[in-house]
Amino acid sequence: MSRRPLLRLSRPLWQRRWWSTEVDPCAEGTEKKGLVLGVFEGCKEGEMKLSNTGRKFDEETGGKLSELIKGQDLTLGKARVFHNLSSEFYAIAVAGAGPEAAGYNENEVLDECRENIRVAAGVGAMALQKNGVEKIYVEAFTNASSAAEGSTLGVWKFQELKNKNNRSTESTVDLYEDPDSDNWARGRIRAESQNIARKLEETPANIMTPMAFAQAAIEILCPCGVQVDIRDRDWIMEKGMTAFLAMARSSCDPPLFLEISYCGGSEEDKPVVLVGKGTTFDSGGLCLKKCRPMSEMKASMAGGAVIVGAMKAIALLGLPVNINALIPLMENMPGGMAMKPGDVVAGLAKRTMKIEKPSHEGRIILADTLSYAAQFKPCLTITIGVLASGTRVAMSSAASAAYTSSEVVWQEIKKAGSVSGDRVWRWPAWKFYSKNVTDFECCDVDNVGKGFGGGPPMANAFLMEFAPPVDFLHIDIHGTGMRSNGTPPYLRDGHMSGRPTRTLIQFLNQMACPLDANSECGG
Repeated sequence: MSRRPLLRLSRPLWQRRWWSTEVDPCAEGTEKKGLVLGVFEGCKEGEMKLSNTGRKFDEETGGKLSELIKGQDLTLGKARVFHNLSSEFYAIAVAGAGPEAAGYNENEVLDECRENIRVAAGVGAMALQKNGVEKIYVEAFTNASSAAEGSTLGVWKFQELKNKNNRSTESTVDLYEDPDSDNWARGRIRAESQNIARKLEETPANIMTPMAFAQAAIEILCPCGVQVDIRDRDWIMEKGMTAFLAMARSSCDPPLFLEISYCGGSEEDKPVVLVGKGTTFDSGGLCLKKCRPMSEMKASMAGGAVIVGAMKAIALLGLPVNINALIPLMENMPGGMAMKPGDVVAGLAKRTMKIEKPSHEGRIILADTLSYAAQFKPCLTITIGVLASGTRVAMSSAASAAYTSSEVVWQEIKKAGSVSGDRVWRWPAWKFYSKNVTDFECCDVDNVGKGFGGGPPMANAFLMEFAPPVDFLHIDIHGTGMRSNGTPPYLRDGHMSGRPTRTLIQFLNQMACPLDANSECGG
């Protein structure tokens, strides 16, 4: 049972229930209903085959649907909307689901069957939403879980700060005439958890302060039986996290430290520790970032947002695992109290850290957090955050960068990414990079490192200097975790992505239930 928070928090009346992912069920007016059906590419060039559900619907409508789709471009990611085919539905969207025989693609490290279903369900639901459809039914294709994920992610929008009269259509999705409601429900939980992360990331930084993030975490997680404790500046100082406090001291909003605990395993099971970067705005400090793209830095806390979203899904799915999640919350701002390039601080580990670049504050605050994490005696430590811009330069939004000291952990996170469709790619965690961040006469560790290039691996090497002496996994989401560029198509272009929430959930699912893929934590 969750304990009361350690701080008394309040929020303006207008902010209540801001995190909800559901459309108001009491909204006035009759909802327009729509249906998403799939079409597969056959073996012959240009051949299109309606799904089993689509063929059944076509027979009920006298073959009208099959006639209408002839000659249409319904390749993967394309959808066409038709009206006046059924008295039950205002509109029918037919979406391309790719080749009928799609499966696991070893070269792409991707389960293309699942991902193609997500794409088809997502673009189909988005096409109906664009046509003003509020209630969208989606066929299961051949995987209800993936259909739920694609459609739930596809219809999500961030409109909470717009006047209600100016908002575009908000839609809900549901399964259409299929018995696999359990896997649909699991897929929907995973997608809604990612939407929670997206909403946290999307909220402007003047609203999503460290205090507001902590309040949101309480309201999202405590009803699910997850314990959330909020630690204030005095507690942080008492624990000796002076490096964290040094990076946060230039902001008017005080730093907080969030501890989240979920006990799904037995008492003797060692926990997994999740550590998420929680910089609610990163201006770069005295190394000020460029003005035009700086607004995206409201999502510099994406690592923490992903953890909050994932923790809700883990609780709802009832995964048999113990988890302690730690999120240091702060703003990195310029000002008279800001850390200067070249300043040296010593944190909880009693090792001196040179702040070569104040814009690399994430490494500093995570160092103290990792040092604190050792007290939980974890079996695995995972850090996740927007750390190195070189990750985006190297891979764009194709995959998150993964660093790990364990081949077993790598194989599991690789598999999780292929199943979720939100891939990871392994980067080197070699001693070469560790030497480049520790071989200094003036300090123990440098937050930039020496040499030419190699920024992302050196960010990981910096963290590994403070990680507990157990298996370690670092996921850098600088290229994937902030603003989406419309890839994959079910993540709306220009909105925050919430990635890789589902990959983290899938990974913990695999670790908790390695031999039982069809159990409660399967799907």
